[in-house]
Amino acid sequence: MSIDRGLLALLEAKPGKGDQLADFLRQGRELAVAETGTVTWYAFRLSETTYGIFDTFEGEDSRQAHLNGQIPAALGTVAPDLLASDPDIRPTDIIAVK
Repeated sequence: MSIDRGLLALLEAKPGKGDQLADFLRQGRELAVAETGTVTWYAFRLSETTYGIFDTFEGEDSRQAHLNGQIPAALGTVAPDLLASDPDIRPTDIIAVK
């Protein structure tokens, strides 16, 4: 396995919407499991309003498939209600894996 790409998405919930964003992220796990090119997928909370997703991939094709897949589409449908600002999505290069 050659994991060499990732995505970090930081999400800022609207006041009072953090629990709903967390529920949305929990449901997103099932979509991530169905993606053959997504090696790992983590949803996490940094504060009451700051959440994130970190995924890893084997190659750019898998990362692009994820970006064009169901999770970003689903996030787009709930973003106006749950998010205080646009997601901060950052591509990453993986330099070491254990």
